[in-house]
Amino acid sequence: MIPLSWYLVVSAVLFTIGVVGIFFRRDLITLFMCIELQLNGVNLALIAFSRYLPDISGQIIVFFVITVAAAEAAVGLAIMIALFHHKEHLDSERVNLMQG
Repeated sequence: MIPLSWYLVVSAVLFTIGVVGIFFRRDLITLFMCIELQLNGVNLALIAFSRYLPDISGQIIVFFVITVAAAEAAVGLAIMIALFHHKEHLDSERVNLMQG
């Protein structure tokens, strides 16, 4: 059986990659993927703790988080498509909808 610490290390690596991506990238699609990567790191930690502590509540929480993340991804991608059609780019530093 794989020890809990290995799962937590992988979870921390996923979360850290997401944080680094958010700080160093400016494309909205990449930022969106980095946020999803962070969310998956947290989900992995919840599943690992739920597996090693005989409690199913962590797995239930992850199920609801994945459901909400799917809806969030659909809405976020729809907003990005509309923004791309309006502005012709997805650079987060150049996007300012208040200027028209």
